[in-house]
Amino acid sequence: MSGLVSVISDRRTFMLGLGAICIAPEVFAETLESFPLKVAAGAEARAKKAEVYDPAYVKLAYPMGDVPDDRGVCTDTVIRAFRHAGVDLQVKVHEDMAANFGAYPKMWGLTKPDRNIDHRRVPNLETCFKRKGGARALSTIAADYRAGDIVSWRLTGGGLPHIGVVTRKTQNGQPLIAHNIGAGTREEPCLFEWPMSGWFRFESWG
Repeated sequence: MSGLVSVISDRRTFMLGLGAICIAPEVFAETLESFPLKVAAGAEARAKKAEVYDPAYVKLAYPMGDVPDDRGVCTDTVIRAFRHAGVDLQVKVHEDMAANFGAYPKMWGLTKPDRNIDHRRVPNLETCFKRKGGARALSTIAADYRAGDIVSWRLTGGGLPHIGVVTRKTQNGQPLIAHNIGAGTREEPCLFEWPMSGWFRFESWG
């Protein structure tokens, strides 16, 4: 009987081994990874790429339109991070603006949506995120912010809008932010560097 148990045990070990071989570790890990962690990972990946800050208007494909991979602005870091998690903000913003144009800021003299640029503007992303239900009350406690959160600011000395992604990394108790403020996407401890205008969190995007 003990021999039979040993054979069964060995067979189970063998079958489990086959399963481990068939399912690559990174695929298994990706299956377990949550939506916000995928967003954070996507933003971190952008920080490893050489990138030129380029705010030029570009005619984009639709859906999944993007500027050249070596270029971008702060919103492109967020857009690419969300695409890493399977969400195309170009489509999400455009569809919501097309149906609810009056709910979006009137800052650029437009009378209808423009799917080439709308999602690349911070105030539009803020509005879309609020309408989607992701807005949170601003906090001055660093530990409140989680990987995958989106944070927006108005820069000191002019009030220009800026936006970034909270990463999975910390420095001196403060989460690093993946953002592009002129030198390509970088991870920096800048959470409280400027007046905060928005904080958004999504556990999923249904």
